[in-house]
Amino acid sequence: MPGVVASAVYADGRRIAEVPIEDVGEWSRKPGHVVWIGLHEPSLDLLRRLQAEFGLHDLAIEDALKAHQRPKLEQYGEALFVVARTAQMLDSRIAFGETHVFVGQGYVVSIRHGPSTSYTPVRERCEASPTALSAGEDYILYALLDFIVDNYMPVIEAIQTEVEEIEDGILAETYTQSRVGRLYQLRRDLLRLRNAAIPLVEVCRRLEQPGLPGIDASLLPLFRDVSDHIRRVQEEIESLREVLAFAFETSLMTGQAQQTEITRKLAAWAAILAVPTAVAGIYGMNFEHMPELEWQYGYAVVLVIIASVCGWLYWRFRQNGWL
Repeated sequence: MPGVVASAVYADGRRIAEVPIEDVGEWSRKPGHVVWIGLHEPSLDLLRRLQAEFGLHDLAIEDALKAHQRPKLEQYGEALFVVARTAQMLDSRIAFGETHVFVGQGYVVSIRHGPSTSYTPVRERCEASPTALSAGEDYILYALLDFIVDNYMPVIEAIQTEVEEIEDGILAETYTQSRVGRLYQLRRDLLRLRNAAIPLVEVCRRLEQPGLPGIDASLLPLFRDVSDHIRRVQEEIESLREVLAFAFETSLMTGQAQQTEITRKLAAWAAILAVPTAVAGIYGMNFEHMPELEWQYGYAVVLVIIASVCGWLYWRFRQNGWL
């Protein structure tokens, strides 16, 4: 069926069957069974069918149909609805996706929107550990959130590598407009990553608290571990943003210093060229009575004076670091 990536039922942590959407509700109501459904950008018709099978809330269905939701945790009766933002590097830019998760008695439905890594590795990892998977729906929710948060780190590491290269060359090279633009782009992407990741701290904080339906007390430390990972991500993001801010400011100051250096050199050469220009201007005034015009050695003397003054000015400017 279009939009359905996987639809399987588990008992005691072991996969027992692939089930069609029409039968998932019946399987989820069997004691000790959990239906785990993975969807990718499903249609409204498919979501309505799942709503009929599991009794999902209308507001949650509306949110699940549309991307660009803020990360959050909503409780609808005995069911939970979780929104998380995903991130991955595509063509040197951070591509953001979105995952919605329905969790209720006997079922978990994960919905991916936009650029997002498949959750097949999560399913395979859970199936490889039946003891852990036998904990039920709350363990699957933990596994999905842990996978999403862990995938933030490769993005941060890729940016960190580029930032280190920028730091190494920040004073050694001339920063072009495109290079400065890349610094600004990285800072903006990091801000978007921060806005995507940090709200998950509140989501996990609520999952850590006892009292939510379907969340066993024995799994609370696992959600606490996810919170710790998110905080580490936050620290890395803030650190990188500070470094990029420093690099951005330094690049601007370096550019200003380079412009000042060029202006100083142009001023020095203008001063040197002013000497022959002034002399040529004087002798080009076409006055009739100019005694030097009839002097046999006048031309040579003027050239020597011009060369001497220009040479002295050049030496002085070199001494002062202007040339």
